[in-house]
Amino acid sequence: MKTRPCNFILYFQIVTFLVLFVGVNSQLTPNFYLKTCPNLLRVVRREVQSAIKNEIRMAASLLRLHFHDCFVNGCDASLLLDGNSSTSEKFTPGNLNSARGYEVIDNIKTVVENTCSGVVSCADILAIAARDSVLLSGGPFWKVSLGRRDGLVANFSGSSNGLPAPFDNLNTIISKFQDVGLNLTDVVSLSGAHTIGLARCTTFDNRLRNFNGTSSPDTTLDTTLVSELQNLCPSTSDGNNTSPLDRNSTNLFDNHYFKNLINGRGLLESDQILFSSDDAITTTTKTLVETYSNSSKFFFNDFVNSMIKMGNTSPLTGSNGQIRTNCRVVN
Repeated sequence: MKTRPCNFILYFQIVTFLVLFVGVNSQLTPNFYLKTCPNLLRVVRREVQSAIKNEIRMAASLLRLHFHDCFVNGCDASLLLDGNSSTSEKFTPGNLNSARGYEVIDNIKTVVENTCSGVVSCADILAIAARDSVLLSGGPFWKVSLGRRDGLVANFSGSSNGLPAPFDNLNTIISKFQDVGLNLTDVVSLSGAHTIGLARCTTFDNRLRNFNGTSSPDTTLDTTLVSELQNLCPSTSDGNNTSPLDRNSTNLFDNHYFKNLINGRGLLESDQILFSSDDAITTTTKTLVETYSNSSKFFFNDFVNSMIKMGNTSPLTGSNGQIRTNCRVVN
C-alpha cells in the first residue's frame, strides 16, 4: 500500500513527460527543415525576389495570401486549393478578382520540389514568401517558424464570413481577429501591411459619393483625395481601376500608412476607422496609430510579433494534413 503513491507519482511524471514531448515536437520551429531541406530559405528568397522584380506589386499580393490563408482553417494553405465557385476559397468575396500571386507560389513550389521532393508544405512556403516580401520591400526581418502541413479541404463558408472586409465596422473587424486569437494591437499593426499594394475602386468607391446614404463623400476622407479618387473611379466605371493603399510611399514597407490615417488619407474605410471611428474602442486604436506614425521601430516590432502570432494560427502538424505535391490539389 505504501508504494502506490510512488507508483502514481512515477506514472504521472511519465505521462507528463510524454505530453510535453509530443507537445514540443508538434510545435513550429525555424529549424524544421534544417536537415531535410537545408537550402529552402535561400530558394524561396530567390524566387520571391525574382517575382517582385518582375512586378513590384507582388510583394503585397504574397503577403496578403498568407493573411487570407491563416484567417480560414488556420495556416494550412487551404486558400490555394482549386475548386468550383461553391467550394474553393478563391471564389469567396474577399478573394475573387482580388487575391493574386497563386502562380508565383506554384513556381516556388516547383523549384522547392526539385530541390527536396515531398518535404516542404505549401503552407510553409506561404509563410516564408510573406516574410520575404516584407523584407524585400524595406520592412523588418523575423525568423519564420516552420513545420506546418497542408490541409485537405477548403472552407468556403469560413472564407466568406471570416475574412475582414474593407466595409466592416471596427467592432466586426476586431471580432474577426479575436476569432483567430488576435487582439486589438494585432488589428492595428497588421493593418499596417497596407503600406504596400493597390486596391480596386470597388473596395473604396462607396466613400466617394453617397457614403452611408448621406449623398456626400465620407467626411473622414481628405477632400483633395476625394477629388483625385472620383476622377480615378467615375460612377460609370467597372470598379477595376486601382489606387495605391499608401500614397507617396506605395512600394516601401514603412510607417507612412499611419501618417496617412492621421491626415484623413486612409484609402479603405476599414483603414481610416482605426483613427476616425466614433466607437469607444477607437481611443486605443488611435493611440496605436499615433505611436506607429511617430516610430517605425514600434510599428516594426509589433508587426513582427503579430505576424508570428498569426502564422501560428491552428497549424496542422505531426501526422495531420499532408505535404501536397501540387499546392492546388490534395495528393
